[in-house]
Amino acid sequence: MAKSKPKFNAAASITNELICIIERGVLPWRKPWTAGGSSRPLRVSGEPYQGVNNFLLTMRTTMAGYRSPFWMTMPQANAMDARIRKGEKSSLVVYYGQNRKQGAGGDTADEGETDDARVFRFQKSYRVFNACQIEGLPDSFDPDPEPVPVPDHPAAEPIAHMQALFEAIDITTVFAGDEAYYMPAVDKVYMPPITRFQDPRNFYGVWAHEYSHATKAPHRLNRNYGLSRFGNTAYAREEIVAELTSCFLGQQLGFTAHTLEMNAAYLYNWLRVLRSDTNAIFKHAADAQRACDYLIARSEAGRAKDADRAA
Repeated sequence: MAKSKPKFNAAASITNELICIIERGVLPWRKPWTAGGSSRPLRVSGEPYQGVNNFLLTMRTTMAGYRSPFWMTMPQANAMDARIRKGEKSSLVVYYGQNRKQGAGGDTADEGETDDARVFRFQKSYRVFNACQIEGLPDSFDPDPEPVPVPDHPAAEPIAHMQALFEAIDITTVFAGDEAYYMPAVDKVYMPPITRFQDPRNFYGVWAHEYSHATKAPHRLNRNYGLSRFGNTAYAREEIVAELTSCFLGQQLGFTAHTLEMNAAYLYNWLRVLRSDTNAIFKHAADAQRACDYLIARSEAGRAKDADRAA
């Protein structure tokens, strides 16, 4: 009797891909990039990808040097009379959904029912191609012939739109010293002043990282991976969330994720978590997306409150 093929494990495949990349000693999503005028990978509809798919396709766009932000499945390309170029390799992404389980009598849960015990959540994988891997697409999917270079910015000088967003967030930041950290006991972020950074974009990358840590507080997002001590697994998981939050927020504002120290220990945090849990990157990317959305919402609320006071 022939042995059946083992079921494809999308989580393990994606995690192993990520491990291989990090083992080279690089974090490719930290490289500044825009593709076709977008700082985020886009679905065929033009909608930006979120969470782990944003992270994965950002990484692949950077590594492959694609100049289009658009990604699509083979059927979506074929529907536009376009064809995947011979020899091109697809990229794996995931889809999350949920179905309601049937009750004992065969009936499904009533509309609006929130009994989580009767909800079946699932993850599916599918494969997409960048528009640069496809021929015959409409002109609207063509990348810009020459990407606009990232403009230089004077050292030690705040970048107005970034500064405005960060200052409007209702998390206290103290600027002093040479270290960056969040102190839960006093619910404050501590940051070196912008004058300590050669590139002010790195200042905002670090500030976003520390703001992400602050979102774990019980009165904010209440994110808890267990007792966090420097170097333990809970600490490593939280560091991954902060890195990804800075990545996602930076895409919208124009900076990349950054930390004051980039060393073997930092990379080891990633590798230890990924090697022990193939679902980690999916959970932590989702938590990072929530943190990014939370920070943006708090900034918008803060600026609206300031506008009301000024009126």
